Amino acid sequence: MDDADLYRRGAATLLASWQEYARGAPDAAVRHFPGVSAAVFPAGPERAVYNNALLERDLDAAARTAALDAMENAYAEAGVTHFAAWVHESDKALRDDIERRGYTFAESSRVMGMVLDDLSAPVPDIDLGPPDWSEYLRVLGTPPGLLEKADSTAFHVLIARLDGENAATAMAFDHHDDCGIYNVGTLEHARRRGLGTALTVLHAHNARARGCRTASLQSTEMAERVYAAVGFRDLGRFFEYAPKG
Repeated sequence: MDDADLYRRGAATLLASWQEYARGAPDAAVRHFPGVSAAVFPAGPERAVYNNALLERDLDAAARTAALDAMENAYAEAGVTHFAAWVHESDKALRDDIERRGYTFAESSRVMGMVLDDLSAPVPDIDLGPPDWSEYLRVLGTPPGLLEKADSTAFHVLIARLDGENAATAMAFDHHDDCGIYNVGTLEHARRRGLGTALTVLHAHNARARGCRTASLQSTEMAERVYAAVGFRDLGRFFEYAPKG
C-alpha cells in the first residue's frame, strides 16, 4: 500500500469521525460537495472546535473555485464565521487560491499512516482504567459540554493510569478497515512517562485484532518522532487556513 492509498484512507476516516461527532451535536452535519467536505457545527461548544473543511488535492482551477465557493456558502448558510480550511501542503495551486481570498495560515498538523501488518512494537504493559466516556473527556481536558452527547459506543477509548489515578487517554475510530487514532492526551504531571506512546501502540494492536488493515492520525510537531518510531509514515502536512475577519 503506497502513501497515496494511506492518505486517502486516513482522510476518509477523519471525515467519518467528524460525521459521528455531528450526530451528537445540535443541527450539525458534514456536508459533501465536489472537491470539499465541510463539517458544520452551528451551535454548542462544538462550534468552537469542529468547524473544519477538508479540501481535495490536485483539483483543476475551475474545480478549486467551485469547492471554495461551496465551502464558504455552507458556513455562511449556517451563520458560522470562524472555521478552518484544511489544505494539503503539496497543493500549491489551492494554497495560492485560498490565500488570494484573504485566508491566513493558522496552524498545521502532520498527516501520518501505517499498514498494521508492519506493526512491530510489542503490546505495552500499562495499567488501564475503565473506558468511561466522561472520564475520557475529563482527562483530555475538553471544554464543558463538548461531545457529551456523542455516541460513546462508536469510539474505542483507552485510559491509562499512573500511581492508581487516570492520567492519559486516547481514542480510536474505525472506518471501513482503517483506524483513526485521535485525541492522545496526558495530564501535565504524568507527561514524559511514555503513556501516550503506549496508548497509541495499544490502539494499533487492538485495531489489527478487530480486522483493520491500516491506522491513521494527525500529529503535532512535538509527537512526530514518537509516531514515526511506532511505524507511522509521514504523508505531508495539513495546512489550516482561517478566513479573514
